[in-house]
Amino acid sequence: MAISYPVPVAAAGSKSGAASPDAGQRILDAAYELFSRRGIRDVGISELIERSGVAKATFYRHYRSKDELALAFLARRDQLWTVDHILAGARSRGSTPTQQLLAIFDVFGDWFSRDDFEACSFINVLLEMGPGHPLGQASIDYLARIREHVQALAEEAGLARPGEFARSWHILMKGSIISAAEGDTHAAARAREMAAWLIEHHQR
Repeated sequence: MAISYPVPVAAAGSKSGAASPDAGQRILDAAYELFSRRGIRDVGISELIERSGVAKATFYRHYRSKDELALAFLARRDQLWTVDHILAGARSRGSTPTQQLLAIFDVFGDWFSRDDFEACSFINVLLEMGPGHPLGQASIDYLARIREHVQALAEEAGLARPGEFARSWHILMKGSIISAAEGDTHAAARAREMAAWLIEHHQR
């Protein structure tokens, strides 16, 4: 059975002007669902307001702009996707750091086979907005954090040149995601095989 990362579903709410205690959460839930599927520019504030079930004034009470909401979405994506799904899933599947590194692609294999596979939001937003936009730069920063997690595992595994290893490993991660988006159903397995070679290359 495939491991699923949580995609929040917007809760039903009132469209009254009063801000309920969970209004901000409902807005972020709606943004997570819409931004992860369709990107940033294709989603308008009116749709976000309608989906979250809040009034316009309530929306702006919590988020001054769509970009501010998108930054919150990226932060949540980092926690739910990178930390809670990919890293936690990999650590649960391997008993050693080396096994956990390889297990990243096992988790990817389950993810790629999902009907709602939507690729990597950080890559998507970076390509959509460009590196000069604050959202593009935030995406770059979150991608760098993924490399830091990989580097930490490489250090635990005692691999040589862990920083260089993490950059090469991240190329395999990102490349496999793009290949899966193209329709390659074996992208994770192909990347895993190359990843094993990369580990061997960096073993002391």
